[in-house]
Amino acid sequence: MPREILVPVDGSRKATEGLEHALSTYGEESITVLHVVNTHRMTDAVGGRDSNGDGERDSGDDGERDPSGDGERDSGDDGERLSLPEISEERYECARAEAEEVLSAATDVAADYGVSVSTAVEVGEPWRTIVAYAEDHDVDHIIMGSHGRRDDSPVPLGSVAQAVMRRSPVLVSIVR
Repeated sequence: MPREILVPVDGSRKATEGLEHALSTYGEESITVLHVVNTHRMTDAVGGRDSNGDGERDSGDDGERDPSGDGERDSGDDGERLSLPEISEERYECARAEAEEVLSAATDVAADYGVSVSTAVEVGEPWRTIVAYAEDHDVDHIIMGSHGRRDDSPVPLGSVAQAVMRRSPVLVSIVR
């Protein structure tokens, strides 16, 4: 019976390197490629702290989610008010499209290795969602890159990789 391998991906170079390692080393096993839509990024976008999804706080914004307390946020342009659900829906659609792109690219990489993979999208805090997915789907081994989007970091492990390593009930391999 093949082992269940989980490879979380976010479109970063390190995540792709983790996927390539999994494909070249465990190509005969059952591999699932998981993309987690980060709820913190979506929430921050609603609050104006990361509206373009680059992880950086947008300039010129005070970061308040709802300064008037009426469930709406001033767009800042012409005084037009946008409701939070509209902004959330827009951000959700962007996140969904990003997930499709990331998983399509991962499937293409797998095809280059002659390996068929399953894909999954989950929504939540990345490390918690990865660990929960591994528990819920009887995963035997998680293989992931050492860093996500900010893979130029001088620290040896990104926060998600570190948390998954500490909290996972299964073997975790980190590709640096």
